Amino acid sequence: MSALPAGSTIGILGGGQLGRMMAMAAAQLGYRCHVFAPEADSVAAEVSAEFTCAGWHDASALADFARGCDVITYEFEKVPVAPLAALPEGLLVPGAQALEVAQDRLTEKRFVEGLGGKPAPYLPVDSDDGLAPAVERLGTPGILKTRRDGYDGKGQWVIDTARDAQGIRVPQAGMVYEGLVRFAYEFSVVLVRGRDGEVAFWDSARNLHEGGILMRTDLPAPQIVKDQVAEALALATRIAEALGYAGVLTLEFFATEDGPVFNEMAPRVHNSGHWTIEGAVTSQFENHIRAICGLPLGDTSRMAESVVMANLIGHVPPSAEILADPKAHLHLYGKGEAREGRKMGHVTHVG
Repeated sequence: MSALPAGSTIGILGGGQLGRMMAMAAAQLGYRCHVFAPEADSVAAEVSAEFTCAGWHDASALADFARGCDVITYEFEKVPVAPLAALPEGLLVPGAQALEVAQDRLTEKRFVEGLGGKPAPYLPVDSDDGLAPAVERLGTPGILKTRRDGYDGKGQWVIDTARDAQGIRVPQAGMVYEGLVRFAYEFSVVLVRGRDGEVAFWDSARNLHEGGILMRTDLPAPQIVKDQVAEALALATRIAEALGYAGVLTLEFFATEDGPVFNEMAPRVHNSGHWTIEGAVTSQFENHIRAICGLPLGDTSRMAESVVMANLIGHVPPSAEILADPKAHLHLYGKGEAREGRKMGHVTHVG
């Protein structure tokens, strides 16, 4: 396709902080953004030209939204797939197949296995009666996860003994029981693929989680991570090609003695790539906009030997306190209410 000219409108499905940073990058390139989200309180809409507040299944509102957009993308993977079938062919980038895969943990694991990836040992759990046999077969400790709607540690239960699984009700959508992976570090591969098939990727960082929430991302990564990035990147590239993907795609891994173990994928810009705003020549947000609009991809090289990104979770210290460090770059997401587990912003230190 020919590149979308400046002044074109990019539709963003979802109104959170990822959409906010995406819209800011789009504005830098001369594009307008139109946010579609069911929540009236949208931090992405604050920095966008237009905002449609409507439910995902409001067919009339979605059609009106689509008519005003030259391309549509999404900022999180929980957008329901069914309503998107009504969108004109080729308008949604990346396409809905990536959402279908990422929204179901079992589908995702099987898809990745089919392309040569290695997830943690797992078994599907389709009913209450199937939970105990799965725990017995894989053993403990393990992690029980809902197949759908889990993120930032939600929808997960650590099973230390078989007794821990007693009383847990299996939802209609099913669950997955995973054997615990013993790993040295967690890391992610963040790549961008253009509409012409060109692929670029950023340096992989060490990720530190607490309670399932990313707290900090460090570069350079430890040597064991560096040694496993090539294999992880090759898998991520195969996945992007299999999906006919355009835009930023993220895969999370465990670095183990036996090589990289796949954890999960996110068909979008990702928290572990926030460091790229100041720490790389071209950020993940700008390159996502470039990719979906048919523009050449930007250089993904790191700008400094060391980069650290720390999330502000549940509270925000005074800005002056943070910015007293001249190497600190503060990003606040405009969220009014601070509460436990909520991502309020992040701080990046470069160099």
